[in-house]
Amino acid sequence: MLKNIVLGIILSLVPFSVAISNDFMDANWAKKICNQWNKSHTLSKQLAGDAWVANNAGRGYKLIYMYRSECGASSKVQLTIQDQDGKAVCSYGGLPDGKRLNSKVDYVLHAKDKHWSCMGAGKFGCGVAGAISTGKLKLSGPKAEAKSVINPFGSFLKLAGQIPGNKGKEHCPSK
Repeated sequence: MLKNIVLGIILSLVPFSVAISNDFMDANWAKKICNQWNKSHTLSKQLAGDAWVANNAGRGYKLIYMYRSECGASSKVQLTIQDQDGKAVCSYGGLPDGKRLNSKVDYVLHAKDKHWSCMGAGKFGCGVAGAISTGKLKLSGPKAEAKSVINPFGSFLKLAGQIPGNKGKEHCPSK
């Protein structure tokens, strides 16, 4: 009888655990990186004000769209970064919320899973300059601006590659 109760409890948790996605660069992943952005002194302080976040076309925010090359652009997630109290704060991480991308101030980043992992590990050739110059990371947006904040940008890429999640084409996020 006790075995049946325990088994029933365990089986009742299975649908719940399956419903919580753990795929790399899905909406839950975007929330996690947004939270980690805000905990990072490098990102929240070095990208604050005129250093980066103020270049937002007068909208009050910058967008970063990211996706895994294996999953295609339709699987992108969005980070919204705003200047709040002198910090560059991630105010939203999730699926695109309808805000319009401005290629003069916003970014689109994509790479293969293995390259996101390489950037996360900080391996040779997977820093910002190496990843972009070798084509491991595809970047659209203001490249000169990205170069001007290369150290915090490198920290962001490393962070992105370290947030866990299932990878591989079979783990592409679904809408």
